[in-house]
Amino acid sequence: MANSTELMHSINPATEEIMQSFPVHSEEQVEEKLRKAQKTFLEWRDVPYSRKTNLMKKAAEYLRKNKARLAGIMTSEMGKPIAESEAEVEKCAWNCDFYAENAESFLQEEQRISNASQSYVQYTPLGVILAVMPWNYHLWQVFRFAAPALMAGNTA
Repeated sequence: MANSTELMHSINPATEEIMQSFPVHSEEQVEEKLRKAQKTFLEWRDVPYSRKTNLMKKAAEYLRKNKARLAGIMTSEMGKPIAESEAEVEKCAWNCDFYAENAESFLQEEQRISNASQSYVQYTPLGVILAVMPWNYHLWQVFRFAAPALMAGNTA
């Protein structure tokens, strides 16, 4: 699998200093990641809510424990005031807790009245979910999408 030599840079907008550089993935690398995500989905969709809840709660705990560092990165990369960066980390942790605590009830099968002998709405995982979104909120853009998608049994 060929590695790309093209780099993407994280630049501090205040100083124009390159903070870190990342290799751009080749088409083959992207395809491999999608294959791995699909393979993981085939197992993840059957993981019990109790396990998913535990992992999502750990993600919230990690965010809160590392709030200062994560907020510092966001402020350096975007020039966002540190208080706003800290609030974004907290919001992401809250989001993880919210879906950890509510996803199972949100996704319960719902009986429906119809002319059929039995009708219901069933929520089933879809598979690998790809999110393409703006990058104006470093963590929130990811967590607002990933927490509910993962708790529903999808991979991303």
